[in-house]
Amino acid sequence: MAEPTPGRNEPRLRPAPLLFEPAEAAADPEHFFDLESIDDPRTLLDRATELTQAFRAAADRAMEFQAMAAAQLADPRRFDRLTPADIAERAEWTEDYAKRMVEFGQDLLRGGDAPGHVDPV
Repeated sequence: MAEPTPGRNEPRLRPAPLLFEPAEAAADPEHFFDLESIDDPRTLLDRATELTQAFRAAADRAMEFQAMAAAQLADPRRFDRLTPADIAERAEWTEDYAKRMVEFGQDLLRGGDAPGHVDPV
């Protein structure tokens, strides 16, 4: 189960860096961040755990940016604003999820987690 996203005023943990995957390595379906070359199971577990945490942190942060973008696109002050249905179609979400992401993004843009605010996922 994923760890809760830290609040706006809490420091973010810095997970292991996601190292660049060269094109030829990425084309090999057996290659994944050089994990296949690690023979020691302890080292493999450590590095795989670091990558798992890094991917979770990256996914959480990317979701926050999605929410902020959705809120900005739905802003009624924009002449080209999008409806939740338009945002849902563009992001491949349901309309209900798009509405929750807009609300989450509005909260983030206002400066953080409001009391009682629930992450949209």
